[in-house]
Amino acid sequence: MKTFNVYPVYDITPVKAAGSKLWDDKGVEYLDLYGGHAVISIGHSHPHYVKSIQEQVAKLGFYSNSVKMPLQGELASKLAELSGLHDYSLFLANSGAEANENALKLASFHNGRKNIIAFSKGFHGRTSAAVAATDNAKIQAAINFADHVTILPFNDVEAVKAAINGETCAVIMEGIQGVGGVNIATEEFQKAIREACDKHGAVYIHDSVQCGYGRSGYFFSFQDTDIKPDIISMAKGMGNGFPVGGILISPKFEAKYGLLGTTFGGNHLACAAAIAVLDVMKSESLLENAKTLGAYVLESLKPLVDSGKIKELRGKGLMIGIELDGPIKEIREKLIFENHIFVGASGANTLRLLPSLAVKKEELDNFIMALKSYL
Repeated sequence: MKTFNVYPVYDITPVKAAGSKLWDDKGVEYLDLYGGHAVISIGHSHPHYVKSIQEQVAKLGFYSNSVKMPLQGELASKLAELSGLHDYSLFLANSGAEANENALKLASFHNGRKNIIAFSKGFHGRTSAAVAATDNAKIQAAINFADHVTILPFNDVEAVKAAINGETCAVIMEGIQGVGGVNIATEEFQKAIREACDKHGAVYIHDSVQCGYGRSGYFFSFQDTDIKPDIISMAKGMGNGFPVGGILISPKFEAKYGLLGTTFGGNHLACAAAIAVLDVMKSESLLENAKTLGAYVLESLKPLVDSGKIKELRGKGLMIGIELDGPIKEIREKLIFENHIFVGASGANTLRLLPSLAVKKEELDNFIMALKSYL
């Protein structure tokens, strides 16, 4: 049997990793500044993380949500402490798509509506409701009914004010678009969504799957404002490689038995992994590290913008997009195969950096020097 060949892959086979470094089956060392799409939040194979999972699986790896699980309560408590969102409730799932699927479904249960507003270049997942709200017709099958979704220009305040009405179920947006090119939602734009949703009884869903969990230098990217969404979706860095996702739900929603459900979501191993991530984020001050080093990268690359060698630099914390005038394919492959530095891409012209929140300054310097040599 063969695997279903849907992924274009580089001829690299990682066999071990630690911190921000990977080693392949030939013994070549790589610097990982992409973290498998922002999944590696506290570094590969962190000792506390490894120990937590090992100890948990030796005791109990899994049981369903039909029994008490104190680990879920511990995770919720530590998540409230670090995020400051004490009055929200936590529902656990397994992935970003599943988190957004549950967010959209909960919104529809809440107000009985179905019309969704999403935004250009947005990406919310590949499952039914999530992919319908994703601005990419290539990954929408005929079965993915999307007639109820309106796609508006991202950061267009007037378009939001005009479109949200009494038939709008929910507005879903990424605080920082990842796949779309590291585009940052303005405070004015987020405020317009919040006000329009309040006015018309619509639900404001903040997709924090990639830009959340400390990636922006804040726990959630909207937390440099006084705006609060109704539902916040999470995944990626939540489990540092273990599949964990979830939504934070504001007090306006009423929980009822059977409203949402999952077999694997919030299982013992997932909770152990997610708790360990929060422990490390707190003990090693990773939010501050993301904020400080993200600013350092942007400042270091600014002269290349001023000289015209970089078309545009976009970023917040350790979520950084470097847009060039032309395709980045050749430079990205040189970085990977000659400098042995993993970086990502957003479209054809933008390099995307999503390193561990524990990345070191000297590791980022290696990338900055290499990029400057090519530009």
